[in-house]
Amino acid sequence: MNTYSPVPADLKHEWFVVDATDMVLGRLATAISHRLRGKHKPGFAPHMDGGDFIVVVNATKIKVTGDKLNKKMYYKHTLYPGGLKSRTLKEMLEKNPELVIIQAVRGMLPKNRLARQIIKKLKVFPGPEHTHAAQKPQALVL
Repeated sequence: MNTYSPVPADLKHEWFVVDATDMVLGRLATAISHRLRGKHKPGFAPHMDGGDFIVVVNATKIKVTGDKLNKKMYYKHTLYPGGLKSRTLKEMLEKNPELVIIQAVRGMLPKNRLARQIIKKLKVFPGPEHTHAAQKPQALVL
């Protein structure tokens, strides 16, 4: 008996909408990364992008446990000497709440070219409206 390996023609990508209101950031990110990779499908192949498109709305209303709002730091470097910039989670949620969810999900994906392809299927919006109504996304309850 041969091992089944899917081909790109076998893959079907669906669209889902997730409401992030009052959801814990880490638990939301794990559920999203699981769906983006396609690990919930019976024909999962780790070398292929077989996951679904995920649209996250209400990104500003996520929750975190403990004192992470003040203690969790996000770093970036400007590539100039002494150019290390840091922001707390609270500042990130005020300025760019979409980036918080995207970075949490990106950290849970494999570190390779496939992950850069998979993360493009994640669409995050700060409010309840999104621009993907034409794709007729289904509501996904996590």
